[in-house]
Amino acid sequence: MSTYLADRAWDALGDGTRRAIFEVVASAPSSVGEIASRMPVSRPAVSQHLKVLAEAGLVTPRADGARRIYSADAAGLAALRSDLERFWQQALDSFKTAVEDTT
Repeated sequence: MSTYLADRAWDALGDGTRRAIFEVVASAPSSVGEIASRMPVSRPAVSQHLKVLAEAGLVTPRADGARRIYSADAAGLAALRSDLERFWQQALDSFKTAVEDTT
């Protein structure tokens, strides 16, 4: 996932409702109806949020008869983790430099 796509994923998760929807989908593959039953928003709103999450590479739909079942996209999650690890490594490098400068 390029930096641009990772940015889209972070932007998508910046919305609290999308984050809650993603948490549901990440815990178990779910249909729009199953997700909507756990949210304070309508089914059409859930569908729109899922569209944004899918475009950001965070969820993947699959057909199951007339319904679509959404699940977390492992590649999208790996990209987010990689992005976080980059920041963590920068923090560790800065800490190392600070400690070395005081000795």
